[in-house]
Amino acid sequence: MTAGTDGADRVAGTDRVAGTHGLVVVRPGPLTTVQDLGRRGVAHLGVPRAGAVDEPALRAANRLLGNEPGAAALETTLGGVALRALRPLLVAVTGAPCPVRVDGRPAAWGAPVPVPAGSVLDLGAATAGVRAYLAVAGGIAVPPVLGSRSADLLSGLGPAPLSAGDRLPVGRRPPRRATPELVPLPAPPGELVLRLRLGPRADWFAPDALARLARDTYRVSPAANRIALRAEGPPLVRARDGELPSEGMVLGAVQVPPDGLPVVFLADHPTTGGYPVVGVVPAADLVAAAQARPGTPLRFTVLPG
Repeated sequence: MTAGTDGADRVAGTDRVAGTHGLVVVRPGPLTTVQDLGRRGVAHLGVPRAGAVDEPALRAANRLLGNEPGAAALETTLGGVALRALRPLLVAVTGAPCPVRVDGRPAAWGAPVPVPAGSVLDLGAATAGVRAYLAVAGGIAVPPVLGSRSADLLSGLGPAPLSAGDRLPVGRRPPRRATPELVPLPAPPGELVLRLRLGPRADWFAPDALARLARDTYRVSPAANRIALRAEGPPLVRARDGELPSEGMVLGAVQVPPDGLPVVFLADHPTTGGYPVVGVVPAADLVAAAQARPGTPLRFTVLPG
């Protein structure tokens, strides 16, 4: 994916570009990236997983279009995106609810939408939640890196976040097959409740600190991003001083830096770290974390055993 040097209107009007590309970026939004299901099985190489933070929303958008479940799509963050179609396309938007317009006319959210060649598809700001997913029939066909087309903000692998003028290739539309008219998805959380299985370094924290972790209410920090959800609230008090040698980190690990405030690792998390991990949040709970806005109340519930 490279930034175009021509204006969006002139790019869209050239047959050469329309034959090899499907979309040109008119407005990139605050942060829009290409995401699929991420890079699996390469953590031992020091490569993060990346991929869609709200994986069910990505799968749902692809299902609406008859794409393979892991076809690459666009993940927006709060402020939406606008793109011009360089050929007739079929799209679907899921994840965070947001207004969808084609050439200024309202279009469906959560259902297949045809976009004529030359038309501008505009996703507005999310009305709830954080991340919307824009899938295109055929998938976003940027070159894969280590088996994935995902942008990884931590390592820099994959395509860079979108900029105005970027041209996005779109794959061949999948064979016609029965697709659902609607795919149910949970609403963004008004309160985020994350289950927590303690360990491997829970013994680094005072017993009363662990009791407070399960009792106190935190808030989602504005510093939350694709790497981690950061909590604001009462700091956890350590029972030990010093630091650990770097050790492996997994999706959902809750690391506690020196300020004592829990950090929940998401899709672009590092593969190693030296701060103690008080516990791990099950992957199923991270779907709601992907859509929790800054200021959302956050509670941890400690799992037995």
